[in-house]
Amino acid sequence: MGNKTQIQDGEIELGESDSPRLESHGGSSQDNIQLNRTGKRPVLKRNFGWVSILGFSCIILGTWQGSLITFGIGFMNGGPAGLIYGFLFVWAGTLATFTSLAELVSIAPTSGGQYHWVSMLAPISCQKVLSYITGWLTVIGWQAAVASSLYITGTLIQGMIQLCVPDYTPKLWQGTLLFYSILLLCIFINTIIGTTLPKIEATLLIVWFLGIFACFVPLIWLAPHATPRDVFTTFLNEGGWDSKTLSFFIGLSGNAFAFTGADSAYHMSEEIKNAAYVVPRAIILSIVINGVVGFGSMIGLLFCLGDLEALSQTPFLYPFFQVFLSATNSVAGTAVMVTIVLITDLGLAIGAMAAASRMLWAFARDRGVPAWRTISKVNSKSSIPTVAIVTTTTFSLLIGLISVGSPTAFNGVVSLTLAALYSSYLIACVLLLWRRCTGTIKSAQDDKAAFTNMPGSAGNLTWGPFRIQGLIGILINIFAIFYILVILIFTFCPPKIPVTAVTMNYSSLVFGATALLSGLYYIFWAHKTYKGPVIEIDISQSGVMQ
Repeated sequence: MGNKTQIQDGEIELGESDSPRLESHGGSSQDNIQLNRTGKRPVLKRNFGWVSILGFSCIILGTWQGSLITFGIGFMNGGPAGLIYGFLFVWAGTLATFTSLAELVSIAPTSGGQYHWVSMLAPISCQKVLSYITGWLTVIGWQAAVASSLYITGTLIQGMIQLCVPDYTPKLWQGTLLFYSILLLCIFINTIIGTTLPKIEATLLIVWFLGIFACFVPLIWLAPHATPRDVFTTFLNEGGWDSKTLSFFIGLSGNAFAFTGADSAYHMSEEIKNAAYVVPRAIILSIVINGVVGFGSMIGLLFCLGDLEALSQTPFLYPFFQVFLSATNSVAGTAVMVTIVLITDLGLAIGAMAAASRMLWAFARDRGVPAWRTISKVNSKSSIPTVAIVTTTTFSLLIGLISVGSPTAFNGVVSLTLAALYSSYLIACVLLLWRRCTGTIKSAQDDKAAFTNMPGSAGNLTWGPFRIQGLIGILINIFAIFYILVILIFTFCPPKIPVTAVTMNYSSLVFGATALLSGLYYIFWAHKTYKGPVIEIDISQSGVMQ
């Protein structure tokens, strides 16, 4: 164990690798100073620039293709009008949430993200427990995100085969093998050629953007069009709920899932040049871009649905296959359009593994997970957290086995993505609102301390270069909390009633089970090793010590 020191009367642990010196690792000295001010040493190479991290964020958000994939959820509960107005609500809520979180990443651009910020913001008396809970929520959410992206990519491939070979009947075990094949490709790109990831993401950004036109220009040109009244005023309640209003809110989860993953760049912060400035702006711009193109694609899709009877009886898992096929009346043309969606979703899976592994590595670095000594190791040659990537791969391998026996149980696991990540956002946003309203975060001009924004430094916080000041910042923060609560409440609801074993939403069960396991680990072991984020530098002469 390392030494201990007192910050604002709270006990914080110093890592064994404490060192006051700064290391370059591809970033500017200002990057390293910024990271040192939060108690961390730079150990990863800063390979990402503005364009590559913007591409990374846009592709992982992937709202336009995500809206195609989750289209059926909102269409059942909400209908065309519900999808449109629900999209606008989710877009506004996501933008508010990540504007608030962007202020935090500007304060402390670390790979730990939410749990590190919670440790900074929470009262000393509960910073350890709250940061541990937030860390586990984020780790679980991102591990589930990797599995869900692999599953979607695999089932898209199965849908392609079904499209081109009408006699083909998809089998569960085939989907699992495709799941594993894509997983192997992801681990190859993230490890063997991991240093080229920024270039890959920048290239995929071009494919992602051009793919929108390649898919929707033919669709809009060739398909019969519905009337504006059909699209903008038609609400459906196919889930059998008591009212269309309740049905609308339950259908929000589809649009919310299409916007999931915006915090991916936060977990890559220690590999981004000028992270305190670049990451907040890249995240917000990626949400704006995804919102614009996603809304345009949603409108285009709803105007071009064609024969609703054929759509309701489609043999394809994803209804947009049928929409493309009905519009083009060409298997080859539909296959090309679906291939574009498939490529962008593959890019999402690659990026999700990168973000999930960095989050796991960061939490292991702070001793929050079992086998933290091993998982926190970084490859000395590539400066990539290889063990964390392999661990993430192992989790996905195990989760993939569930899909063979029970797709319903598997869906319950991957639904953790929404519930766990949104829960971590909620804790961080509530604490930020509290600190904002009490005025305990100082302006950078007013605070000249060498070390600020460290874990447990609740009274020694300094705003970063990105900040929404005054009443506007408070209102955005409040709306973000309201939005997150709405999504969390309705994400646990089943899609329709009466509920059967097949239609049951098991996300509440899986969420509770994982919370119980992480709680038991904390009670019996982690409370002895996890003291909050470890301070890795020598602060014995800093102004924050008391």
